[in-house]
Amino acid sequence: QVHHVESGGGLVQAGGSLRLSCAAPGYTESNLSMGWFRHTPGKEREFVAGIDWRGERTLYADAVKGRFTISRADALNTVYLQMNALKPEDTAVYYCNSAGRLTTLARGGTGSWGQGTQVVVSS
Repeated sequence: QVHHVESGGGLVQAGGSLRLSCAAPGYTESNLSMGWFRHTPGKEREFVAGIDWRGERTLYADAVKGRFTISRADALNTVYLQMNALKPEDTAVYYCNSAGRLTTLARGGTGSWGQGTQVVVSS
């Protein structure tokens, strides 16, 4: 399985911004769709955003459209999630995962789950 390492979370006031980073160290193929999920206690983990391996196609959950932007870095298998206009309901642990196809990623990915990175948005 592909392993993922997330970083960039933190505490921010409502309306603020954060940028999350995800890497898949050790995986050297350039064929991964990668993306972000989030989990809040008492809820199921939900898909947030994904990007295909070429960086040409993206998918977003309705709750984050227009506020979050996913992009691929020049470094192999590294993606960012720029989160703007953050809301208290965005508070969650954010996880990264990957899959060969973007549609497969949106259903939950096929890699292993990392430790995630905590995002807390205060009102």
